[in-house]
This record gives sequence, C-alpha cells and structure tokens, in this order.
Amino acid sequence: MVSPTAEAAVGQGLKRSSSTTPDQVQQLVVRARAAQAVFETFSQAQVDAIVRDFGKYVYDNAEAIAAAAHKETGLGVYEDKVAKAKGKARVIWNNLKGKKSRGVIGEDEEAGLVLVAKPMGVVAAVCPVTNPVVTPMCNAMFALKAGNAVIFAPHPKAESATKDLTRAYRDILEAHGAPEDLVQMVTNGSVETTQALMKAADVVVATGGGAMVKSAYSSGKPSYGVGAGNVPVIIDRDANFDDAVEKIVAGASFDNGIICSHEQFVLTPQERYKETIDRFLATGKVWFTADRKQVQKLRDVVFPGGHLNKEVVGKSARQIGAKAGIDIPETARVILIPADGAGRDDVLAKEKLCPVVAILPYQTFEEAVAKAKANLLVEGAGHSAALHSNDEEHIRRMGIELPISRLVVNQASALTAGGSLTNGFAPTTTLGCGSWGGNSISENLDYKHLMNVSRIGKVITHKPVPTDAEIWAV
Repeated sequence: MVSPTAEAAVGQGLKRSSSTTPDQVQQLVVRARAAQAVFETFSQAQVDAIVRDFGKYVYDNAEAIAAAAHKETGLGVYEDKVAKAKGKARVIWNNLKGKKSRGVIGEDEEAGLVLVAKPMGVVAAVCPVTNPVVTPMCNAMFALKAGNAVIFAPHPKAESATKDLTRAYRDILEAHGAPEDLVQMVTNGSVETTQALMKAADVVVATGGGAMVKSAYSSGKPSYGVGAGNVPVIIDRDANFDDAVEKIVAGASFDNGIICSHEQFVLTPQERYKETIDRFLATGKVWFTADRKQVQKLRDVVFPGGHLNKEVVGKSARQIGAKAGIDIPETARVILIPADGAGRDDVLAKEKLCPVVAILPYQTFEEAVAKAKANLLVEGAGHSAALHSNDEEHIRRMGIELPISRLVVNQASALTAGGSLTNGFAPTTTLGCGSWGGNSISENLDYKHLMNVSRIGKVITHKPVPTDAEIWAV
C-alpha cells in the first residue's frame, strides 16, 4: 500500500497545482534513505533483476512512452523517440548485465588489492525537457545497479512523462519485493526545490543547461554534469563520401537535432565542396540554399541577437523555415547552409539544437582541425567531435589536438557518442566534458560513477623493495 506522502512523491492523483515544497523534499530524502538501507541487503541477482526490468519496461512500451513525451513537450520526432527509447534501453542493459556492483567486485593479486563496492546513498537526478524518459531511465538503472535510491527532478514542461515512468518503476519495485521509495520524484518543481534536493542528496547527476549544472556543482555534494555540445565533423579526403553524408544526415536529423552530440558543422575538402553538397541533396532529406538573403534569414531565426532561439529547439526543418519565411518541404529533415567562417567568424559555428547544419570548405587537414578547434573554443569545448576518415595518422592527430572528451570516427555522432553496440563508449545519456566544459569527468557517465569502492590492501610479499640507488637511477 502506497502511503499518501509517497503518492505525493510521484504525483499520483494530484492536481497540477500540487507541488513538492523544499520541506517536502527533505521528506522524500528521508524515505529514500530508509528504502536504500533495506536495498543494501539485496543480492546481486535481485538488484540486476530490478535494473533489467527498468530497461525492459521502456523497451517494451517505447511507442506509448514516445507518444506521451512528444505530445507533452512538442519537441523532436515521434519515430526517433521510439528508436531512442528502444536503443538506449537495449544498449544500457547490455552493458550492465553480468557486471558486479555488490560486495567484492574484483581482486588484483599482483597489487595485493581487493575491491569492494559500496553505494553512495541517494542520487538526485535532474532531468532535461529534451529527454524526459530515457535520461531518468538511465539514471535509475545506474543508481540502483550501484545500490542507491534515486529522486528525479524533471523539467516542468516534461513532468508528466517522468511521472508515468516513476509510477511504472515503483510498480516494478513492488513486484520484486523492494521498497517503492527507491524511486521518487518532485512534482511541479522549482529552482528552490531542485536546489534543496541537490543539497539533501548524496550525489547529483545534472543533465541540462549550463546554469543548472553550475548550480549542481555549487550544491556542496559530489556532482556529475554535462557541458554544451557543438560537434564539428570533418570529412577527410580518403573517406567514403556517400557513407559519411548518410551518417551525418542520420545524426543531425535525429529527433530534430535535440541530441547534444549531433553533427553541427561540416568541414569538407575545397575541391569536393560542391560534390559534398550534391551528395547531401541526393539523400532526399536535405534542403540547401546558398542565397545569402535566405541564409541570413535562417541565421537570424536560429540566433536572434547572437543567442540560440529556444523556439527552434527540437523543431522540424519545415517549422524553422516557416519562422524565417522560407517554404521548406516536409521531406526535408535537415537544413544545410554555407557558413562564412569558423569560430567567431560566423554565429552558425555555435551549437544549434535543431536540424540546421553549417558547411565550410577547407584546404588542408590541418586547417580543418584548426577550424573545428575554433568552433569548440567558442562553444562546446570538452564535448565531442566527429571524423570520417581511414587515415590513422589523421584520426590520432585530431584526437590529440582538439579539446574534446570523445572523437567519433566513421559513425553518426548523435547516435553513437553516448555509446552503442559497436563502439567502446559507455552507454549513457550523460556525456561528461571534463574541465573544458566545467565537468568533473571527461567520459560517459556510468554506474561506476555512482558507487564508492573500498580497497583492501595487503602486503605484496613477492615484490622486491628497490634500493635508493635503484629508485634514483637514470
């Protein structure tokens, strides 16, 4: 039987005017701690059964979940949200299953170490309007895999979708004989309630805008945040251009460009510039114009006053064209326009959370990398870049020279930077950007970031102790 206060936690039966107050946040945390203390007695098999069912619920109900999220937020593309829900659920569970997260999780006999996993406690998960189901799913799977409780703070414009997920997860917990309060959420949240949650929890996962991430880091609790994305993508001279273009279109168009790791700015060889544009047009999914007046209209709509227009985020190419007074066909998934330059030379070099992609030619690969770096230093440093190339020297050079946490090679960045079944990035919805992006990690957030590890150290009896002369020898 769910208590009235627990009902309030997930918003069941409450009117929209009902809100979680900062004082009630403390009650949520108290209940979460009590639930987490019970959860600590659960075996690895019991934990994994729950985590699996969290992912399987989203996988099995992707169509209904996507429809509800799309209707509530008005962002993105329904079909892409279905694919994202199924894809993330699949890849995250595939990465988590079979991995130890309870008790002794490893032993290094050579170093004389035994590793013991310990939960952090209560995870505050601040979730964005752009991903109101898959992000909390990911956070919950990671949190409970590591033995924690989780409390969601959803974006006000996407609360219903997160509420439905929370209800479903509480039902799953009940079915497994686990405390339902392992998963809770605040309702009709505010800046004050979110801040209260972050300060009361043991660890914070903040996925969203820069101001919110900064607030998480100032909460006084260990925090994992993300930075702005602004992915430059270079097509190298030896690349398969048809394949590169197809993947760029797939990434840039996915969910109308609200994925932070989607391709934003294409750099292609000068002598193949027109050919590259023709290949984009040949996909049947791209609208292109070189008319300077039209380009300026689109520039002004996407970046009025030099700042990203919130009204274009997650909107279709046709909707964005309409705002600029340009008739773009329904078949177009991406708007491709020429940039006047990289970095500060054109506002189109900044992050565009919509299916608008800039294109610019380059003379040498070194110049292309320099232009990509210039873009990142304006916005997106620490996040991601993409490269289509078969030249290992170029691949490594780009990885070395750019201020990025991940270089996506010969893949659709939006679909794979957050991990896939065919690359080694940890599957996640939270992509750390390192010190460049003001983040604490420069890798993809994983369950390992939400657990403490005790190390039992033993004497290494077989290891000879070097003399001072041996230590200081050149």
